[in-house]
Amino acid sequence: MATIANLGDLYKAKRLTDDDLTAAATGYLADPTPGPRKIADGISLDIAAAVLASPYATEILAREGAPEAQRRMAVRTAILLALPV
Repeated sequence: MATIANLGDLYKAKRLTDDDLTAAATGYLADPTPGPRKIADGISLDIAAAVLASPYATEILAREGAPEAQRRMAVRTAILLALPV
């Protein structure tokens, strides 16, 4: 069995879909409250903590006027780099 290093590995293994990631990122941007959120069956993550752990995501989200698509992709990236819970 392969070792899971981060949620990106679960994405590669097709346990996370693009729709899962888009829904998680969009949900977080609409309500950035900390705490665990269900991303997919059996996969939860504190997206706020993942964003804080990502210098890129924190920079993009703090930037005034950053396009919505860029903000969503920054959150998606933070999710993919996070460790599974």
